[in-house]
Amino acid sequence: MLLLVSGIRHLASLILGFNQHIYLTIMKEITVGTKKIVFIQGDITQENTDAIVNAANSSLMGGGGVDGAIHRAGGPSIVDECEAIVARQGRLPAGEAVMTTGGKLPARHVIHTVGPIWRGGARDEPETLKNCYINSMKLADEHNLRSVSFPSISTGAYGYPVDAAASVAVEAVKESLSQSTQVEEVHFVLFDETTYRVYASQT
Repeated sequence: MLLLVSGIRHLASLILGFNQHIYLTIMKEITVGTKKIVFIQGDITQENTDAIVNAANSSLMGGGGVDGAIHRAGGPSIVDECEAIVARQGRLPAGEAVMTTGGKLPARHVIHTVGPIWRGGARDEPETLKNCYINSMKLADEHNLRSVSFPSISTGAYGYPVDAAASVAVEAVKESLSQSTQVEEVHFVLFDETTYRVYASQT
């Protein structure tokens, strides 16, 4: 089903899963010049973009939420690469980003970035969160990637309010897309409907 509303495309598609259950995937798409941002309610580990972004912790060794899901789906090769990165350069500071292969994931690469812990907003959390998106996009550009999928960084265990995080995330990606020489499409893949609706309203 395709609905055109004020020039923005809203798409709802039925997807038959491997377990024979039917899933409803909700999507909204906007354009940034000749490029596009797609908002999806779904599972980021199923994305087949060139890279998916992992909301990692500074040890890069996996954890809960999106981080744990990506490591479980991607398999041990991602952990091995993360261990090598930490051995070479130490723990990853908040706002920075590094890249590994995608292991068993459909995506060819995983970009790992560490979001800020929310402490009320007065400790540079917005700037650090913006850097997560900016530096992930720069890394994708440097590796000639055309498409990237992001989760909602820092809004789980790190406690960043979803409304505030969504505003930072979408504006940072718009800014990066306007300057990017390689990346043409960005997905925001949000696991629950509430988070999806907040992100999709940021346009």
